[in-house]
Amino acid sequence: MPPTLRLPLAFALCALALPASAATVARIEIQGLADEAMRANVLSALSLQDEVGDDLRARRLNHLLRIAADEARGALEPFGYYAPTISVHRSDRSEPVAVVGDDDANEDAGNDNPEAARGRGTGGEIVVILRIAPGQPVRVRGLELGVAGPGSDDRRVGEALAAFQPQAGAVFDHRLYEAGKARIAVALAEHGYFDAGLASHRVEVTRAQQAADIDLRWNSGARHALGEARFTQTPDAVIDQHLLAKLVPWSPGQPYDQAELERLRKSLVALDYFALVDVQAAPGQAGDLQVPVEVQLTPAKRSIYSFGASYGTLSGAGISAGVERRYLNARGHKALAQVDWAEKRKTATLQYRIPAFAWLDGWYTASLQAADEQTDYVNSRRLELVGSRSGQYNDHLNLVASLHVLRERWAYASVTRPTPDFQYASFVYPSLRAEYIDVDERMAPRRGGGATLTLRGGKGGADGRATFTQLHASVQWFHGLDASSRLLARGELGHTFTADLLELPPSLRYYAGGDRSVRGYGWHEIGPSIRTNGGTYFTGAPNVVTASLEYERFIRGPWGMAVFVDTGSAFEGRDADLHTGVGIGLRWRSPVGPVRVDIARGLNAPDSPITLHLNIGADL
Repeated sequence: MPPTLRLPLAFALCALALPASAATVARIEIQGLADEAMRANVLSALSLQDEVGDDLRARRLNHLLRIAADEARGALEPFGYYAPTISVHRSDRSEPVAVVGDDDANEDAGNDNPEAARGRGTGGEIVVILRIAPGQPVRVRGLELGVAGPGSDDRRVGEALAAFQPQAGAVFDHRLYEAGKARIAVALAEHGYFDAGLASHRVEVTRAQQAADIDLRWNSGARHALGEARFTQTPDAVIDQHLLAKLVPWSPGQPYDQAELERLRKSLVALDYFALVDVQAAPGQAGDLQVPVEVQLTPAKRSIYSFGASYGTLSGAGISAGVERRYLNARGHKALAQVDWAEKRKTATLQYRIPAFAWLDGWYTASLQAADEQTDYVNSRRLELVGSRSGQYNDHLNLVASLHVLRERWAYASVTRPTPDFQYASFVYPSLRAEYIDVDERMAPRRGGGATLTLRGGKGGADGRATFTQLHASVQWFHGLDASSRLLARGELGHTFTADLLELPPSLRYYAGGDRSVRGYGWHEIGPSIRTNGGTYFTGAPNVVTASLEYERFIRGPWGMAVFVDTGSAFEGRDADLHTGVGIGLRWRSPVGPVRVDIARGLNAPDSPITLHLNIGADL
């Protein structure tokens, strides 16, 4: 070849080798699908979605456009749509580059489109539009569903079978189908049918008839039994194994039920001895159909130290400090010491607890508390010894029986008497308390409620002849309205049966006003009072009634607002003289729990026109 031709020929060959110019897909639009889940599934299935914003050569772009219809059709099948009509468009041309419909001719249109193969249009940004007509869905025509063997008579398995979806006549939704199948398999496993397997597992879809036939049948095999529980504490054993064995709620040989393992796990967590509790069945080690249960425990730190600061309008500034020993010895005894020291209110508490596993999980508790209150209106000192036994009756109900020995001295301030005129009282009384909680989440419930009922009464007073009986009930109810809002309602009712009201010390009287009572009024402000030259002093009452309704809405992330109305009173006789308060609040879901800041105004001559309330902790 002459040298003069070599350079032009090289340039020509390089020009032929250059790839087509690049284009950028700015976005992908899905038209024709009203269901957001279907739209999202189609987008996630498109290979083109991964290339949005990138420069694409013509060959790569044409390939992605050609396969887009098939990818979209596959993404619609889990929703029961097997015969959609799909067209793919580019923003620079209105003609479809691919059309997929019910017949083979339409399916091949995209591949046979000569303009698509040539890569119509080059360079710049384009918008890809998928226009989808989903068509008629495939519906379940035949359904064969069942369990053979001993599991066929199992109530839990029967409930899972009855709840299976989709039923005959319903759209064949793959998500419902897989969830229903998994629910039956879980029910079999949770009731000990560890050898269960699918005897028939078949789904036939006839596209021409838009029908699906389902055949799902299990063979349950024999039901296993619960075996012994094996406890392992690592790195060191801190609690006697025989003590832990008392928590096991089953006897070896009892029919297997996963709920029994969950009961054991909750009981171990409630002890607060362990940082990690793992309870697992070991069906692979079963002998004679008895399944051993492996319990792995990691002890928590032995001591808990707490320090805090506080401020109250009546008590003044204060500090608190405490220490709790989670386990004093291998028998699981616990001890606690707590001191709260404020300018005008001080308490010191000692507590000793012994685990009690006979009859119901719970504790034997002995506690001693000394309290001193020197506010502007009352001078009070109290010493109380309490012995109690608690028991968890079921997942929602906790019962407490206790015996109280109380010694109290008190006097209301008066400028006319520089030396307080003290009253003294000693009481011995038993108490019964029931606490019921059934909510979806303890820290910030959105469904359910809680209630307490307390009955107590005894004899004492200055001369030992005064008697009293008290009945007190409180309820709370929670209802989620949508994902970011809820309603909260609460109520309280208490009554004292006594002919010796003046002999009752302040700690045995009822009060109203303040946070978690009637906001818009000061602490204990509502009720009977004594008026002296030094001011008005609220003395408590034999009866109390309060109610509250609150609407709470979270606006952005963990921050929300609330509006509320509270009403109630502490009163004598039958005239309640209800006091009402209204207000607004700020809500924060903090890392340490809900924080509530409320500003309220009382509507019935409050001492202060505006009150501020701060509360930290769970709603229950």
